[in-house]
Amino acid sequence: MTNFLWGAASSAYQIEGNNTASDWWWIEHQAQSSMERSGDAVDSYHRYPEDMRLLAEAGLNTYRFSLEWARIEPAPGEFSRAALAHYRRMIDTALGFGLTPFVTLQHFTHPLWFSQDGGWHGPKSVERFARYAEQAATILHDVPWVCTINEPNVETLSARLVDRFVSGEATSMTVTTPDIVLPTPDRATGSILAEAHAAAKDVLRENTDAKTGWTVACQALTPTPGSEDKFAEVKYAWEDFYLEQSRGDDYVGVQSYTSQTVDENGIVPHPESPDNTLAGWAYRPDALGIAIRNAAEVTPGTPIVVTENGIATHDDERRIRYTDEALRSLFDAVDDGIDVRGYLHWSALDNFEWGHWEPTFGLIAVDRTTFERTPKPSLRWLGEVARKGRLQEGDAA
Repeated sequence: MTNFLWGAASSAYQIEGNNTASDWWWIEHQAQSSMERSGDAVDSYHRYPEDMRLLAEAGLNTYRFSLEWARIEPAPGEFSRAALAHYRRMIDTALGFGLTPFVTLQHFTHPLWFSQDGGWHGPKSVERFARYAEQAATILHDVPWVCTINEPNVETLSARLVDRFVSGEATSMTVTTPDIVLPTPDRATGSILAEAHAAAKDVLRENTDAKTGWTVACQALTPTPGSEDKFAEVKYAWEDFYLEQSRGDDYVGVQSYTSQTVDENGIVPHPESPDNTLAGWAYRPDALGIAIRNAAEVTPGTPIVVTENGIATHDDERRIRYTDEALRSLFDAVDDGIDVRGYLHWSALDNFEWGHWEPTFGLIAVDRTTFERTPKPSLRWLGEVARKGRLQEGDAA
């Protein structure tokens, strides 16, 4: 698998710390919010060279990270040269370590002013995102892979919740518990996001040589007997509409963690089980293969990059077992002729998981008091897989 991307992923808000111009930061500090606060996060804003060094030394060749829109454009039309220079230094640092930078423009968070003005449903939201992409493009000239928007299907839910809270329409914002099935993605918002993706893609193609796409939260849904019609309806609303927007893109990012069934009423909640992960999800490493195959079917001819896959667990041996099984389903898909260009594990570090700290997905543990980084055995294991480019019997712990 020559030139295969082997790496790990992160998002700016979850690891940088003190993103004070962001809508999420504002929400965390409201009295009505039940969320834990991100605070310093894991201080990767200052410690990113160490994070990248650990990934490179382990044997990985790619690091996916995001730009924080709120840092770059803290007020409408006001762009921070210092913030752009900071992210350019991150790109240069990655290249210096031999890591391919895979840069995401928007990973769930927005400038507070954007959300206060209606978010994606506000005036000129697509034009504003394209304007931001144009500024970002000034530092992306030699970045080979760029993602416009992370998980637009989930973004339709989180952005609407944030917008309602910021505007005062909603009086509380609570982190969703695992046993609650999320509402169906809002198609109206999804259509706006598709426009924003297309506009940003045009900007990037005009100003960079990057391969451009977006990433989709792939649910790896499966039908129960007799529910095929409902299954098709739910799968399209949750996933396939967003995959369809990737037809003709340079790649589509597949993000997969677990699988759920669909019965005649819709998605079935994860049943309680001692095998469930810290996120409350069913232990389903085979979900990655299901997700890859569905993406390939919906986006024929579009290369696939697994931009997120992982497990929330304190047991690192379990993380290795999960990843081993997931990668075997990936390799099976490749053997069947599906064009998969890379695997980026979520996440590089234990980080702030959108309102709480308990779920740990990282290949690297972080002491949140001292910020000391401790690579886990799973990082070493994945690095060895990357060096070999394959799995062998007995590779997993």
